[in-house]
Amino acid sequence: MKNLHQRRTARLAALLAGCGLSALAAPVAAQVAEQVEGDTDVIIVTATKRDSTIQDVPFSINAQTQEDIQKSGAGNLEDLSRSVAGLSVQNLGPGQSQVSVRGVSAGQVVRDQPGVKEQVGVYLDESVISLSLFTPDLDLFDLNRVETLRGPQGTLFGSGSVGGTIRYITNQPLVGVTEGLIEGNVNLVDGDDIGWHGKGMINLPLGQRAALRAVGYYTQYGGFINAIGPAGGEDVNTGERYGGRLALTIDTGEGFSLTPRIVYQKITADGFNRQEIFNLYANPFRTNPTTFDEREQYLKLREAFEDETLIADLVAEAELGPVTLTSVSSYTNRDILVSRDASALTGSVSVDLGYPNAAVNLPSNLRDTTDVNAITQELRFSSNDTGPFQWVVGGFYSSTDRFYRQRLPTPGYAAATDAVLGAGTSAAVANGFPNLDSPYNADLPYELEQIAIFGEATYALTDAFDVTVGARYYDFEESRRFVSGGLFANGDNVADTTSSDGVSPRVLLSYDVNDTVTLNAQASKGFRLGGVNDPLNITLCSDEDEALFGSFQSYDDESLWNYEVGAKAQGRGFYANVAAFYNDISDLQVTLDAGSCSSRIVFNVPDAHSMGAEAEIGFSPSPGLDFVFAGSLIEAEFDSTLPGELAVATGIREGNRLPSVPKLQFSASGSYEFPVAANADAYIAASWSHVGNRFTQPADQENNPRTFVAGLPFGGAPADASTTVDLLLPSYNLVNLNAGVDLTSGLSLVVYVNNLLDENALLSFDRERGGRARLGYSVSTPRTIGVTVRQSF
Repeated sequence: MKNLHQRRTARLAALLAGCGLSALAAPVAAQVAEQVEGDTDVIIVTATKRDSTIQDVPFSINAQTQEDIQKSGAGNLEDLSRSVAGLSVQNLGPGQSQVSVRGVSAGQVVRDQPGVKEQVGVYLDESVISLSLFTPDLDLFDLNRVETLRGPQGTLFGSGSVGGTIRYITNQPLVGVTEGLIEGNVNLVDGDDIGWHGKGMINLPLGQRAALRAVGYYTQYGGFINAIGPAGGEDVNTGERYGGRLALTIDTGEGFSLTPRIVYQKITADGFNRQEIFNLYANPFRTNPTTFDEREQYLKLREAFEDETLIADLVAEAELGPVTLTSVSSYTNRDILVSRDASALTGSVSVDLGYPNAAVNLPSNLRDTTDVNAITQELRFSSNDTGPFQWVVGGFYSSTDRFYRQRLPTPGYAAATDAVLGAGTSAAVANGFPNLDSPYNADLPYELEQIAIFGEATYALTDAFDVTVGARYYDFEESRRFVSGGLFANGDNVADTTSSDGVSPRVLLSYDVNDTVTLNAQASKGFRLGGVNDPLNITLCSDEDEALFGSFQSYDDESLWNYEVGAKAQGRGFYANVAAFYNDISDLQVTLDAGSCSSRIVFNVPDAHSMGAEAEIGFSPSPGLDFVFAGSLIEAEFDSTLPGELAVATGIREGNRLPSVPKLQFSASGSYEFPVAANADAYIAASWSHVGNRFTQPADQENNPRTFVAGLPFGGAPADASTTVDLLLPSYNLVNLNAGVDLTSGLSLVVYVNNLLDENALLSFDRERGGRARLGYSVSTPRTIGVTVRQSF
């Protein structure tokens, strides 16, 4: 009778033996993905914090390998998501994308909601790097794979993984191996702007027991958004990303290894992928009317985004007889700036408050900065013997200091408004903030501390039947202060604390029908910490909006129970992974736009659910010919209705859809590889991705199409000027083509066209002050044609 460890070891042994790698150490084996048993891909993953094949992981998981990433032309997580069933990414600009898995979504979370916690955890290898509002936009070069772990992963990965977990797995230093890779690219975006990148990796052995791996990259992004207005121009959303990784592995050969690493990355962008349809200063109702073209916006000031990230981590592993000890220590520092043209925002407030045109027309800059310092420490023990009982237990600690600041510098604003309100008014409401020309200022320092103890154990009841039971005890405490000042602020100075503790359990069953088919089932609980809303900007609220939204203060923890059944099959020339799931969500933390208040709040919806099915299928009918399909069909809806006007204002009504979730999403791709010379193989590939329609916020499905009444008698526009918008974001399709040649010398040449049909996909709807300042969409990257050259050695 084969026990659990033996069955898994047999699959790994077959993989390694087939590649001639049976003598390699576990760190090397864990990053190998090769062909075994015909044309079936066997990929080693670490989703259960131990090496395993996808077939053996007892829940739904996807792994996009380095080869998948290269051949698909994916440049970021959003590109990858279209090929992963159940994974959705809402693009809000560089470094600001929000991720949801299996329809567990709270809607659009934007820059001025720093207290909201993420629903999908993001890891770089063993280190936590997720941050609400700002999912890290990591470069995908020299990654071994990207793992998507669907369903709650709180047992092993903690809070923030209520919907699932994304793991970027890098290639580790290889002892005794000298290798390298260089890559160059040039591309044409939207037919008129050039982008390019240069990247390189080298792995060097340092004696018999150590190795160094260094990665560096620089990317220049072509722009595709044009702007009119005083700060207008072509391709205003260009940007760059540069950085690298330096990792050192020391392996004593006696069961102890140490891997320190430094990761640095900086992203800058000159603007945002926003396409406007209305702006206070540019609209069809003014004396000089304006309409917008596709991929066009209005600017009085140029915009910017910066995200500088430094990660230092240390992984130590020791074999202690039948037990492996793993220690993961990490430090993360991120400095983020979001600089937006807020002229329309400030100007619309000025019109509503009756200030003179001299104030309304002033250029105004909204500057949001986020400074994060976080340390984490995980210590875990796992079994490594050959018995039927396998287990992992550990403890986790994290401490995060996050300081969020918001400023609205508007040169000349104090003089223009004091002339109406009286001398010294701006100074009187400053509340200690020095810039009197900034009508809104806020400081929000946060401190979040977490302690957790977790464990998971698997027992092979029979030769084919495994049972896994796990749980995580968590204890959170968050403290924060909110201080505001300026003409648009309340002059707040309040402190709040949030604390929570509890247990997140899960149970998994796995049954091997035979050597190629496995059935899985699980029940697991997910958790997301609650918090406190910032006070409404009462000065900017209408009486109706103040009455509707003024009572929303704290919000409770969100939790869900996930129930799932699935099957995994693999054989000669095919694989199929399918699953059906039901998520019962309690106290879903939904993001609401508080009308004209220029504020957003979080509100708990008592009951909601998401349910559906997902499938990932691949087959190779003949040598060199491969087809892959990945798709999901999801129903994600509220099961509660708010009373009266609140239901209309918020969209929280039984049967309404959860925001940002497409009902149907799928991708289909095919590739054919064939020899063209004794030393060269060529391939051609095509993919089609479909993303169904979505709503950005829950309220968007009430009274839709929606009429936004500006009510701003400015620039010749009447007070009842209105713009009607269909807020159901339409479905879209992306077609990508690529072809390449690989030489045995390690040289590769790839040509590609992404978004062949030049689809202008509407990704999310953007509104300021309930539509009184600006209306627009975040849009996708247009047709991009490029050439990539790689040389390995």
